[in-house]
Amino acid sequence: MPLARRPLIAALAAALSMVAGAAFAGETKVAVAANFTEPAKAIAARFEKATGHKATLSFGSSGQFYAQIANGAPYQVFLSADVERPQKAEADGLAVPGSRFTYATGRLVLWSKTPGLVDGQGAVLAKGKFEKLSIADPKAAPYGLAAVETLTRLKLYDSLKPRIVTGSSITQAYQYVQTGAAELGFVALSQVADDKGGSRWVVPKTYHTPIDQQAVLLKTGSDSEAAKAFLTFLKGREAKAIIRRYGYEVR
Repeated sequence: MPLARRPLIAALAAALSMVAGAAFAGETKVAVAANFTEPAKAIAARFEKATGHKATLSFGSSGQFYAQIANGAPYQVFLSADVERPQKAEADGLAVPGSRFTYATGRLVLWSKTPGLVDGQGAVLAKGKFEKLSIADPKAAPYGLAAVETLTRLKLYDSLKPRIVTGSSITQAYQYVQTGAAELGFVALSQVADDKGGSRWVVPKTYHTPIDQQAVLLKTGSDSEAAKAFLTFLKGREAKAIIRRYGYEVR
């Protein structure tokens, strides 16, 4: 073969390889608990680069997602903020048996944009020098339930209940504090992991039920190579490094 033709043939081979890879690449629709928004975006970007598959992400509360999935929403993968709803998806025949696993354990934090308002022990809650405290809806969002459990343990829930503003998800609970609608609020540590300002108290894990977050392959994704590949990637070293960076614990 003439030497001059070898670079051309190599280029054609590379182009054909890229076309073939694109032809076999797929897309999966992933329902993601709101607290996991930023790490999920980073993981999806790395997943696409590594596999060619695309993960299309939707964000919201775990409870709302479960209702949508039960009513036929076309999600293929469910990243919940709890164990209960993935278990229920299995029990109700909506998920592939044996596909469920814990991908992260979340941490609850009391956070304020105001420096010095939240002390390192959370004593601000008892002192009551604030007007509004935001939490996520405890019926739909595990972080909201953890907030209620924390306040109950501190024997402050009844006295602070009139000051609580409830967001539909942990994202809205965070936005209430971010916009000043509440001076402080219980949010996910992942939401403020990169925020160097304000003040915070990382709630001890013993104050509430562990926030074990589980993933499951839904029946709608049982034939999707992209969906199965995404869950495999989520278990891998690269994804776990991203998850840790946002303040979660991983096994």
